[in-house]
Amino acid sequence: MNGIRTGGLLIGVLAALAMRGQDAQFAQFYAVPTYLSPAFAGTGTQTRMGLAVRDQWPAFPGAFVSANFALDHYMPGVNSGVGLLVSHDRAGSGALRYSSITGQYAYEIELKRKVFLRPALQIGWANHAVDYSKLVFSDQLARGGDVGTYEYLTGRSINYADFGGGLLYFTPKYWIGAGFHHLNRPNQSLLGNEARMPIKLSLHGGWRTTFRTPIIQEHPQNLVLAFNYRAQEKYDQLDVGGYFEREPFYAGLWYRGIPLMKRYAQGYSNRDALTVLVGVIINDVRIGYSYDLTISRLVGQSGGAHEITLGYEMASRSKKRSMSRRRVVPCAKF
Repeated sequence: MNGIRTGGLLIGVLAALAMRGQDAQFAQFYAVPTYLSPAFAGTGTQTRMGLAVRDQWPAFPGAFVSANFALDHYMPGVNSGVGLLVSHDRAGSGALRYSSITGQYAYEIELKRKVFLRPALQIGWANHAVDYSKLVFSDQLARGGDVGTYEYLTGRSINYADFGGGLLYFTPKYWIGAGFHHLNRPNQSLLGNEARMPIKLSLHGGWRTTFRTPIIQEHPQNLVLAFNYRAQEKYDQLDVGGYFEREPFYAGLWYRGIPLMKRYAQGYSNRDALTVLVGVIINDVRIGYSYDLTISRLVGQSGGAHEITLGYEMASRSKKRSMSRRRVVPCAKF
C-alpha cells in the first residue's frame, strides 16, 4: 500500500509540474538577481558570481530541487552589463528535468545624476527531458513487475530556444523593474503535441534606508523593504518583506502569498509560506540560508523548503568605493 501511495504521489507531483509549466521560484531572489531579470546583468561593481540551490518540500519523495549559477560583468567603457545564467530543475527523483543556459545583455542609461534606466535582452537554449523508467505506472502496480508503459513511450528529450527581456529603473534609494521570460512561448511537449510554455512576468522593486549614528560609522545599519510579484498563465504569487543589514550580518523575513485573491479559484486563499533568512559576508563571500515555513493546506506535510546561496564579487576595495560613488543598485544581497 505504501508503494502505491508513493507511486501515486510521484505521478501527481510530476503531473502538477507539467500542467502548470511554471518556472522554479527562489526565496533569496536577489542572491542571483539575473534570474529575476536580465536587466540586473552588470549591476555589481565589476565581476559577480552567484549560486542558489533550493530543496522544496523535502518531505515528499522526489519533490523539487532547483539550482541557478550566474556570472555577470559590468563594462563601464560601453555602459553595458553582460551575464551568463545556468539553471537546472528536477522533480520526481530526477524523472523530470529542465536545464538551460542563457546569455544576457543590459545597457545602462544615466537619466540624470545617480538615476539610471537599464533595458535588457536575453537569449537561452533549454533542454526538457524525462526518464520514464523512474516513474511508476498503473500497469506496473497491477502486474507487480518492472515492465511498464514507459517502454513504449517516446519523446524523452526536447531542446528549444528561449527569449526574454527586462527593464530596471533605480536610484541610490529605491528600484523598480520588470522581467519578461519565454516571450517566444517555446513548445516544451515531450510527446509531439503542442504545449507552449506560458510567458512569465516578474515585477519587483524596493526601498533602502540607512541608519547612521556617531558610534555606527564603519558598519551602518540598513533596512531594505522589497517585493517580487510573479505571474505565469493563470497562476501568480507575491513575495513581500524586508531585510535588516549590518555587515557582515543580514536577516530577513518574507511572506509569500496573495490572501483571498487566487486567480484560478476565486475566494480561496493564495497563501504559501513564511520565509526566514539569515546571511553573513566573510572575505567578500556571501553565504545565505533561508527556510520556508509552509502555511498553505500542505502545512505539516511538505517539510517546508531549504535554500542555500553563495555569492562573490571580484573587485578591489578601491574599485568598489569609486563605483559606489557613481552608481549603486540599492537592492538587497540575498
